[in-house]
Amino acid sequence: MTETRDGTRYEPQAPLSVAARSACPRCGRGHLFKGFLNIAPRCDVCGLDFSFADPADGPAFFVMMTTAIPAVAFGLWLELTYDPPLWLHFVLTLPVVLITCTLPLRFFKGWLVASQYVHRAEEGRLARPAAASAPAANPDSPGPR
Repeated sequence: MTETRDGTRYEPQAPLSVAARSACPRCGRGHLFKGFLNIAPRCDVCGLDFSFADPADGPAFFVMMTTAIPAVAFGLWLELTYDPPLWLHFVLTLPVVLITCTLPLRFFKGWLVASQYVHRAEEGRLARPAAASAPAANPDSPGPR
């Protein structure tokens, strides 16, 4: 259960459910996007600031691995099996590739943002120095095995 500073409690949301609805990862009711792929600055229901969200190129990678490869394979199969004219590829293959590569982007972006929220992902930081009384480790020596 997530609790905010003002004492409001929110049930945990499943990242896949939030992604399918394009909803806020904290309350599950607000909108995550302000356009097709633009993340809103904050939730319009609970006020969660989405500045933590940085899916980077993750959605594009997942789309390439799940839908782009089969869509391109369809075009290759069509070419090698039937040897159609070029205009038929523009009519069949191009829409298949565009649709299968564009539509899932929103889902994958929502899923990655929700996963970042649920797992409290943040930028990596360097480790803090050990306490002054602890002996300094030699960086060239191998660690414990």
